[in-house]
Amino acid sequence: MWRNLSRSQKLLTTVTATAAAGSAALYLNNDQRRPLPSMLLTRNQIAYAEAQPQDDEKPKTFWKTPSREEMLKRLENNDEEEYDLLIVGGGATGAGTAVDAATRGLKVALVERDDFASGTSSRSTKLVHGGVRYLQKAIMELDYEQYKLVVEALHERKIFLDIAPHLAGQLPIMLPVYKWWQIPYYWVGCKLYDLFAGREALESSYLLTRSKALDAFPMLKKDELVGALVYYDGHHNDARMNVALSMTAAYHGATVVNHCEVTELLKNEKGEVKGAKLRDNLTGKEWEVKAKGVINATGPFTDGLRKMDDKENLDIVAPSAGVHIILPNYYSPRNMGLLDPATSDGRVIFFLPWEGSTIAGTTDSPTEVTPNPMPKEDEVKWILDEVSHYLNQDVKVRRSDVLAAWSGIRPLVRDPHAKNTESLVRNHMIHVSDNKLLTIAGGKWTTYRAMAEETVDRAIQEYDLKPKNKCVTEKTLLVGSEGFSNTMFIRLIQEFGMDTEVAVHLANSYGDRAWVVGSIEDKTGMSYPSYGNRISPNYPYIESEVRYACRQEYACTAVDVLARRTRLAFLNAEAALQAVPRVVEIMAEELKWDKERQQKEKEQAAKFLVTMGLAESKA
Repeated sequence: MWRNLSRSQKLLTTVTATAAAGSAALYLNNDQRRPLPSMLLTRNQIAYAEAQPQDDEKPKTFWKTPSREEMLKRLENNDEEEYDLLIVGGGATGAGTAVDAATRGLKVALVERDDFASGTSSRSTKLVHGGVRYLQKAIMELDYEQYKLVVEALHERKIFLDIAPHLAGQLPIMLPVYKWWQIPYYWVGCKLYDLFAGREALESSYLLTRSKALDAFPMLKKDELVGALVYYDGHHNDARMNVALSMTAAYHGATVVNHCEVTELLKNEKGEVKGAKLRDNLTGKEWEVKAKGVINATGPFTDGLRKMDDKENLDIVAPSAGVHIILPNYYSPRNMGLLDPATSDGRVIFFLPWEGSTIAGTTDSPTEVTPNPMPKEDEVKWILDEVSHYLNQDVKVRRSDVLAAWSGIRPLVRDPHAKNTESLVRNHMIHVSDNKLLTIAGGKWTTYRAMAEETVDRAIQEYDLKPKNKCVTEKTLLVGSEGFSNTMFIRLIQEFGMDTEVAVHLANSYGDRAWVVGSIEDKTGMSYPSYGNRISPNYPYIESEVRYACRQEYACTAVDVLARRTRLAFLNAEAALQAVPRVVEIMAEELKWDKERQQKEKEQAAKFLVTMGLAESKA
C-alpha cells in the first residue's frame, strides 16, 4: 500500500503519524503547557497589536489623495494613451489587482459601481486564516490539492499581517473539548497547522486544562468539559483593509473611482473587449474608456459582466449566503475567539471578539445575488442556538442582544471548461473568454494578494503588456502602515488630548494617517478629552473621521461612512441610525449638499440599515 502512495501522500501520512505520536507525550507532560496569553491590552489593541514597534514621532509630510474629480478627469481624458488594464470591481480582489498592476508600472484604472468593499468584502468573518477545514480534508483524505491550498493560505496570512500591521494581527482561537478522545485528534490538527506554516507560523498552538480553559473563556459551558486546544489565526478589519488597498493603488498611480458603473463593454473590429462605457452614478454623466484589457473582478456579480460580453455565457457563480450577527462584548473574552467545529448540522461556527464587540457566524445557504442581501431570521436564530450550546446556563443569549446582523454572498464558482459543470472550484478561478474578457472569481480574503498576482500575470500574457518590473506586493506596505507602531496611540493622546479608546481606534484603523485625522478640527470644549466628538456615545468614531473620509478616502454617501470608513453600521444598527443626522450634516459641509440631497442620504441610510438588522419600524 505504501508503494502505491504518491510522494505528497507519503509526506502527509508521515507527518500525521509523527504528530499523533507526539500528542500523547504532550498531553501527559503538564509542564509543557503554554501559559495563558496576556489580558492586559485594551479591547481594540488585542486584535491588531502585532506590528513591530517603529518610530512614534509624527511624520513631517503625508501623501495627499487625488480628489475624486481628478480621478474622473483621468478616466475621461484617456484618448491619447489608453489604459493597460481596466479593472471592474472594487472589492478585495479588484483593489488587490489594482495594487499589483500599478506597482509593476502598468497604467491602471479601477471602477466600482457602488463603494469599495460594499459587497462581500465588508461582510466576512474577519479572519485571515489558512483553512482548518481544508487541513482536515488534506490529512484524512491524503489530498495534496487541499494541502497546497492550506500552505498557500498560511503563506499569504503572514504577508497580510506584515503589510497592514495596523489593520491585521493574530488572535488565539479556542476549540473546547468535551470528549477525552478528541484531545489527541485536535492537538494533531493544531500542530499540523503550525507545522505547515513553517517559518511563517504565528504563535504556537497549546493545550489548556479544564480550569485554564474556563479562566480564559469564563462563560464556556462547564458540564463535561475536558479541556481545550488553542491555535492562532489572523484577524482584520475587512472594509478598512479594502479602503487601504484602494488608496494604496491610487498612491502607486492607479486611477481609482467608486460609484462608477460599467454600462457597456467596448470591442474592437475583431470583437475583442477593449474598454467600457462608464456612468458616474452620482451625476449620471457617461463616457467611454479604452484599455488593452478588461478584468472582471465583480465577485457575486461576475455573471452580469460576463453576459455583457456574450449573452450566451453560462453562469459560473453559485452564490452562497453567510449570515453574521453582532452581540455585546461581554459574550466573549476580549482576546480569545471560539470555534465550534461540529454544529448541529455539520457547519463550522466562529465566536470572535471584533472591534470591541462579539461577532458570531456564519451560515451557508443558497441565495440570490442582490446588492444588499437581508439576513434571514431563521439563520439568526440558528446562530443564537448554536452559540447557546457552548455557553454555561447562567448566560442567556437573547434575540434582543443582537446589535446588528448582516448577510454576505460568497461567490463560489464553477469552471466553465470543466466536464462536470456542477463542480465548484475550491479556491479561485481565472477565465479568459473568446472575446478576451479576463475574469477572476472565487477565493477568499486571505489569498486576495496571490489571486491578484496570478491575475496580473495572466493579463500581461493575454494582452501583451510591458510591465516595468515584476510583482512586488509581498513587500509593498499599504497606506498607513509605514509609520505605525503598537505604541503610536500614546503619542496621539499626548499630541491631541484624545481619550485612550479613541486614540487606540484611530491608530488601529488609519495607522500613521491617524495624524492626518487628528489634524482636522474636532475640539470637544472640555478639558479632557479635549479632542474628538463622538458620532455615537458608546463607540470611538469621531467627527473628524467623517471629514477625513470625504477628503481623503472617497466617501460619497452617508452609508460609505457608516458602513465602510467607520464600522458603526456593522456593530450597532440602531446606534448608526441615531448617528445619521450628524454624519449627513458634516458631509453636507464637506461635499456641499443641498437640503434635498441631505434628505435623500438620510432615507437611503435608514433603508440600508434595515439590511444590517435594524427593525423596519425604527427605520
